[in-house]
Amino acid sequence: MTWKSYKDLDVFQRAYSAALDIHKISQSFPPEERYSLTSQIRRSSKSICANIVEGHGKSSFAPKEFIRYLNIALGSAEETKLWLHFCKDLGFLTNEDFQALENEYSEIIKMLYGLIKSLQK
Repeated sequence: MTWKSYKDLDVFQRAYSAALDIHKISQSFPPEERYSLTSQIRRSSKSICANIVEGHGKSSFAPKEFIRYLNIALGSAEETKLWLHFCKDLGFLTNEDFQALENEYSEIIKMLYGLIKSLQK
């Protein structure tokens, strides 16, 4: 299975959009969280996109590498969900924002699992 670009992957597009949402929302977090929670949730959300891109870049000469990087992206998506819970429980996210992001990352995780399964065939 090949794609012209990682940008053609729906899971990349959704992960990228969700990472942008997190970056924008986290700009309102307290300044003392800049080097802890703000940094952590931004890095984990962006890591999903970065691992999809890096894995896709290596897929033409090492297809199994793509699966490996997708698994790493999966771990980053789960990590992002954990940070979302911290943000909600600390009062940095509204329940509405939390629920929207939680649902989006659940979908991204499902999409990553689906892509991994399709590549393993």
